[in-house]
Amino acid sequence: MHKIQHIADGVRSGDIRALAKAITLIESRNPEHSRAATTLLDQLLPDSGNAIRIGISGVPGVGKSTLIEALGLMLVEQGHRLAILAVDPSSQISGGSLLGDKTRMELLAREKNAFIRPSPTGDNLGGVARKTRETLLLCEAAGYDIIMVETVGVGQSEIAVASMVDFFLLLQLSNAGDELQGIKKGVMEIADAILINKAEGENRPRAELARQQYQNALHLIKPKSKNWQVPTLLCSALHNEGISEIWQTVAQFAEQMKSTGEFQEKRRLQAHDWMWNLVTDDLKDLFLRDKNVAALLPQIQTGVGQGITTPSAAARRLLEAFRRP
Repeated sequence: MHKIQHIADGVRSGDIRALAKAITLIESRNPEHSRAATTLLDQLLPDSGNAIRIGISGVPGVGKSTLIEALGLMLVEQGHRLAILAVDPSSQISGGSLLGDKTRMELLAREKNAFIRPSPTGDNLGGVARKTRETLLLCEAAGYDIIMVETVGVGQSEIAVASMVDFFLLLQLSNAGDELQGIKKGVMEIADAILINKAEGENRPRAELARQQYQNALHLIKPKSKNWQVPTLLCSALHNEGISEIWQTVAQFAEQMKSTGEFQEKRRLQAHDWMWNLVTDDLKDLFLRDKNVAALLPQIQTGVGQGITTPSAAARRLLEAFRRP
């Protein structure tokens, strides 16, 4: 307990080593470490919640790293403390896209008020998102007032990131054209702003056209909030153009949401959802580690795979085995 208190005090004081130890603790799969991590998070929770949480998503090649570095350098220059986290369950080797991005964001990585952390590898998105959420709280307790959570822009990772941030920024390329029809409606619905990157040189007219197309498409989607109209923005992260407008949009969004009470309500609902997700994850883990279930599972899975038994009947058998003393 004394060790946990020491780490908590270090995190509150902004000690980067203490923060790294705290994150390592919550990433550990050791049951004892998990209990210690829970104690640590309980201690630091009152010190969290004071940052603006920004989710950033976009397909590979859209220029997320360049944008994050340009925006991050501007914010650090303005006196902010910035933490950048990644959610990337797709890579079991690199452990997160920011492992590569960290080398591409060399200037930002040198800043003492910028903290860059890739997500841990995980067997599923839920596990990665869980650790990212907890890391986010630790960074807030350490005094970082802006948290950026980046995702690779594939599968359900955008939804996971949107469930833990205040503002979700969706990056798109200018060559929308007919591809606009293929945009996932679900991703458009969770965006608080759409940003067309690489709007420079000969590409500028195409970017303008894409911007208008996205703006038109937004009119066909039910508004995410009655208090916010989703804007479509242009920027050239490479040439540092349009970067300040992005932050102005985020600040305007936060001010508008807080004035209506929607900001606080959204965080309250996110906390409730997170609690139930954790309950579900822990119950599943408890279920799979049960000796009766473990003994029966290989046979049941084989039966389902060969069409001998239905998934519903298999599920009932496993649950009955779980309930047995």
